[in-house]
Amino acid sequence: MTALEKFKNKVAKNLHICVGLDTDKNKIPEHLRTAADPILEFNKIVIENTCETAAAYKINFAFYEKYGSAGFDTIHKTLELIPPGILTIADAKRGDIGNTSQMYASSAFDYFNFDSITLHPYMGFDSLSPFLDYKDKLNFILALTSNAGSSDFEKQKLENGNYLYQQVMEKVVEWDRNKNCGFVFGATNLEELILNIKKFNEMPVLLPGVGAQGGSLEDIVRTFIQQSNKNFIINISRALIYADESKSFGAAVKNRMKEYDSIIQSF
Repeated sequence: MTALEKFKNKVAKNLHICVGLDTDKNKIPEHLRTAADPILEFNKIVIENTCETAAAYKINFAFYEKYGSAGFDTIHKTLELIPPGILTIADAKRGDIGNTSQMYASSAFDYFNFDSITLHPYMGFDSLSPFLDYKDKLNFILALTSNAGSSDFEKQKLENGNYLYQQVMEKVVEWDRNKNCGFVFGATNLEELILNIKKFNEMPVLLPGVGAQGGSLEDIVRTFIQQSNKNFIINISRALIYADESKSFGAAVKNRMKEYDSIIQSF
């Protein structure tokens, strides 16, 4: 099954939550911290309690790379826990000169066997083309991000009247020759989302920023449904995976996931 097929299968069922495994050992329940691999044990419980309705799982490389080779082992073992029909996203935000990007692409798609990856486009097409050559994978390219600093560059207005992020969106549409491109669009940018949603066409959209960063799940879902567009997944990390600190935190995560799913199903 291709990455796009996994994505389409889930959103067709009105499943739109991407579970962000930004797992910080200092924030997981204390009773897990003495395990041989605390992060893996935590991830296992989160996955078990969310996989019924999860559209995707996003693994943020920074939270694993800090542990060197042991962290890479945890990524491998976490991926093995994710049911095969659910999209996996390497949140690595890669993008470099061509031969370097070829190595990054091979790492994500051949070595780790992720279904998809996040990329930044600011070095141009040749920096992303090695990823786009993997026709059965998906590439979520940063358009407008959820952080406050997005205004430093992404929201700068160009001479042609476009904002920089809009220029990026136009380019990504051009680059989507293999139908394996998508967008990252921050859920904290509701006004910009409403103004630009038609530019997504039928391409997949990953929306971070709901929960701890202040984005509204209801507003995001409503905006897409009003446009009869189901091609979106909403990443939720901290607000979901740290729903509780007790030994029964798995049940709290499951209940929180049900709450999110109930909101989505209400539209």
